[in-house]
Amino acid sequence: MAGHPPFIPFGGSEIDATDLNTADIVILPICYEKASSYGTGSKDGPYHLLTASEQLESIDEETLIDWGQLKIHTLSPLIPPGKPTQAIEQMEAAAEKVLSQGQFLLSIGGDHAISLGPIAAASKIHPDMGVLQIDAHLDLRDRWNDSPYNHACVMRRAVDDMGLDIVPVGTRSFSREEAAFIQEKDISPFFAHNIDPHDNAWIDEVVEALPGKVYITIDLDGLDPSVIPGTGTPEPGGLSYRQVVDLLRLTGQRREVIAADIVELAKIDGSQVSETTAAKIATKIMVYCAGDKGGAREGFKGSRVQGVKGSRGWLQRNDH
Repeated sequence: MAGHPPFIPFGGSEIDATDLNTADIVILPICYEKASSYGTGSKDGPYHLLTASEQLESIDEETLIDWGQLKIHTLSPLIPPGKPTQAIEQMEAAAEKVLSQGQFLLSIGGDHAISLGPIAAASKIHPDMGVLQIDAHLDLRDRWNDSPYNHACVMRRAVDDMGLDIVPVGTRSFSREEAAFIQEKDISPFFAHNIDPHDNAWIDEVVEALPGKVYITIDLDGLDPSVIPGTGTPEPGGLSYRQVVDLLRLTGQRREVIAADIVELAKIDGSQVSETTAAKIATKIMVYCAGDKGGAREGFKGSRVQGVKGSRGWLQRNDH
């Protein structure tokens, strides 16, 4: 692939490398983009996110967890073939290999179609799971651009083909077909215009709507373009960074998160805002949603910092 940055593991060379077999958290970069609806560039998104991750400090400011000491292994980028069915088979096989070992999987894409493989793999192992979808769009079309496996069809495949319950959050763009489908299937999206920016009560409602086991898919266009401008199909009126973090925190506390993905990053030349924010969200997933593996729950003691001096005095360890 010409023109992409060199591959580096998440966090860069400063982070201790962990062998795949002993890792608790495995990052799977999937470089795939097929028949985009509008902007392009997500195929190189994993490289840009990993490059940005090298610039992050490893202490999480909310929990004081040093995510750099977590057992993280970054796989070499997967570059599936262009044919969608073959690509999904490769993605699913790669994801299943990780998930079958009981490791937490964080996939980074790539367009939203990359979620099909990991979701399918996770649902085989955890058929009782549901999907938390942070996204501007419903992605519930049956076909788009002559394919049922397009990025605009991801959640339709999760519902129709995999039989999964989904909870869309941040929705603000959908078609007549999708409007009819959510009525038929009794799907209740959390529309962006109904989310109060001054009241987080909606987050409790989202988590209560989820089953005990959850797969999280984050299409970066779910966030407002002022936060993530670098995405292929931006929509105004989206979630803030802090709202997404608060949702991840509560989901990780109250549900068992099996795996997650971050998709649709498309770099803007001359700017590092989108990829840096996406990488930061990845660290929040590790800290809050990887369960005991990521240190968000009781039992993980090895990587918390005791007493970091900040602008409000000595910060005490914050166990969540």
